[in-house]
Amino acid sequence: IQHHQEIHVVMGNEACDLDSTVSALALAYFLAQSSPAPGAAFVPVLNIPRADFALRTETTFLLRDRGIPAASLIFRDEIDLAGLHRAGLLSLTLVDHHVLPGADAALEEAVVEVLDHRPLERERGPPCRVTVEPVGSCATLVTERMAQGPPGLLDRTTAALLHGTILLDCINLSPAAGKATPRDVACVALLEQRFPELPPRDSVFGALQAAKFDVSGAVTPWAPPPRGHRRVPPLNSRSSCPLAGLTTEQMLRKDLKVVSGDELLLAISGIYVDLETFLLRPGLLEDLDGFCQARGYAGLVAMTVSFNERHEPTRKLAVYSRCETLRGTLCRALEEATTPPLHLRPLPSPWPCVGAFAQGNALASRKKVLPILRAAL
Repeated sequence: IQHHQEIHVVMGNEACDLDSTVSALALAYFLAQSSPAPGAAFVPVLNIPRADFALRTETTFLLRDRGIPAASLIFRDEIDLAGLHRAGLLSLTLVDHHVLPGADAALEEAVVEVLDHRPLERERGPPCRVTVEPVGSCATLVTERMAQGPPGLLDRTTAALLHGTILLDCINLSPAAGKATPRDVACVALLEQRFPELPPRDSVFGALQAAKFDVSGAVTPWAPPPRGHRRVPPLNSRSSCPLAGLTTEQMLRKDLKVVSGDELLLAISGIYVDLETFLLRPGLLEDLDGFCQARGYAGLVAMTVSFNERHEPTRKLAVYSRCETLRGTLCRALEEATTPPLHLRPLPSPWPCVGAFAQGNALASRKKVLPILRAAL
């Protein structure tokens, strides 16, 4: 930056889940290694402030397990993308999303490539390269790109990151979960064929799933062990941490996406406890009020998911807003949705400004619910 060199940023979405993080890291590494005579510095950027990284427990777990220190990562609050763009130095590749939020609208001009696995919401003309495919994990698209590139670029560490991400995103490739496609299955098989020392699928998925659903409060930055000790815990273990549980605000930030209408912002948070338990948290209403007011959200949708031993999902959701008109609009949009139908069943709610539902169509993930909410706004 100091030498006015072009910066090519590879960045995932604002939720910065494992898929966004690994897709950005792996693709930036691939581009840096494979681009002929690159004039740009390729920089993966995690699209959250560094302070929020500890809440991404499955991501911190996998990177730690693979010996990648948080100090080597670059976060959104550590690089001035708008300033780089104004200086004419920014190229931007988007992974795991293809539409920038309103606050980043000025950066749209810098987008040179998109790699995503959700339905296309807006067209991009040349010279932007667009790859949008309905696979279970964006990491699958990155794996395919790397597998077609120069031999040797797909190394053991990158393969392990991609392998774990696809397994977590696709619920261990379980047909009952309805997320894995043949391309996801093929990429996992390809990675295992090239790197037979990868841990077994069940242990990888089990460890990452446990880390993802960990709301024990073990979210302080990880410190390296004393010299001579193993730097990272093995994938088949979970370390215990006698800390308090997450606050409601931390739970809402842990897996957060935001959709916008003409004048309204709506938060959609993935919550990793049962909905009934969440709705009975002490001081919940004050916490929801404070969370939305501090960030300018007109309302919030909390979505929960759990899986039985056969990897079959159960989903529930809650709609919160102090504005009765908005809350009613959102609830009706979800109840009347047809693409896909959600088959909602009302649940008792302890709060008049919170509507709660069981979701009969458990295969409709948040990715499929977001367009319904965006259209309603």
